[in-house]
Amino acid sequence: MLMLGFLAAVPYSGIDINLPALAATGATLGVSPSEVGLTMSAFMLSLAVALLIYGPVSDRFGRKPVIAFGIALFVVASLACAVAQSLPALLISRFVQGIGAASTAMTFAVIRDLFNEATARGKIANVVVAINVVTVIAPTAGAALLTIGGWRSIYAIQAGIGALLLLAVMFGFAESARLDPAKRLAPETVIRSYVRVLTHPVSLAYILVGAAGGAAVFAYVTGSSLFFIGVVGLRPDQYGLIFSACSAAVMGGALLDGRLGRLGLSAASVLTIGLTLSAAAAAGLLAITLAGLAQPAVVAMLLMAVALAFGMTMPNIMNATMEPLPDIAGAVSATAGSIQMTAGAAASGLVAALFDGRSALSMSAVIAACSLLALIGYILVARSAERRTHSKAVVASPVIEVAAGLPEKL
Repeated sequence: MLMLGFLAAVPYSGIDINLPALAATGATLGVSPSEVGLTMSAFMLSLAVALLIYGPVSDRFGRKPVIAFGIALFVVASLACAVAQSLPALLISRFVQGIGAASTAMTFAVIRDLFNEATARGKIANVVVAINVVTVIAPTAGAALLTIGGWRSIYAIQAGIGALLLLAVMFGFAESARLDPAKRLAPETVIRSYVRVLTHPVSLAYILVGAAGGAAVFAYVTGSSLFFIGVVGLRPDQYGLIFSACSAAVMGGALLDGRLGRLGLSAASVLTIGLTLSAAAAAGLLAITLAGLAQPAVVAMLLMAVALAFGMTMPNIMNATMEPLPDIAGAVSATAGSIQMTAGAAASGLVAALFDGRSALSMSAVIAACSLLALIGYILVARSAERRTHSKAVVASPVIEVAAGLPEKL
């Protein structure tokens, strides 16, 4: 599970480790920090696009070759980022880097391959914890590398870490997917799999809830750097500590979810509590920003509350998304990840585009809107879809039993 956690952390660390270096990168390339922030959107957009390819390919050919290919591409693109001499070159390299990193999202499909619904919830929570161990370290590590070797060294280190992970996958990773050699990867098969995902009421509902929750977090990722460094004037290492504290809050939320699950609290209850907490904290953040009372310490605490709620809810959302369609777990994971990353890229780009250079308004407004959408989507859409599906199953069950009991017609 530790290896799966480190693999799943690649897309997130590819964002977090670079956050302290936005201003320094802009200074070198002759652009503003908010323009460099577009590299985050490019990275997330490519994640979203590539996932749609990796999902069905991994269902047909296996998780291992897909992940190995993606990490190799991630290494090459990281080196290209390290030597980029202009913002367009950096944007292109980050886009390709995201294509490579996207393959590691198949780790959630690996969990669904190996474990049943009840066990998968805990395993996904463990992976979320591992992800956030990495993201706790990443901003501080990025700030340290920025001081020691400049922003280019951050990308060089990413290439080195990717190379180590590639070796681990090649020699320490067993295939988990149940492959059917007779199954062809025809376009109509791929399309049919995605149509199944997008038309399944429960899976689609949870995908949209997860996308809204993820967009809130990506808005924080982009906006926090612009606010704490660009407005408040914190040093990159000081900002790294705040970001690490928020990552620790996500980890704490995932651990709390696991603990509550062992105590018998249902996933529905945890989701209700977590999404309500996120919406309340985000609304508070927007209120103090509009009132001109956004003190750095208060902003940091409210962001930590949003992060804690994200850690509580995401394992349950991922599990509920994949549970109805285990035979195409790769396509489900890809669809969920793609839509979440698209929403995240849009939220991140919106925060950067609307940043006024003097407040946290763009960040707080986007986080509040996304958190509220996640809560409303869960209560009004996801829970309703689950009830309807359950009702149909209950009605159908007696019919099946009666039919099974009928004497065979001679």
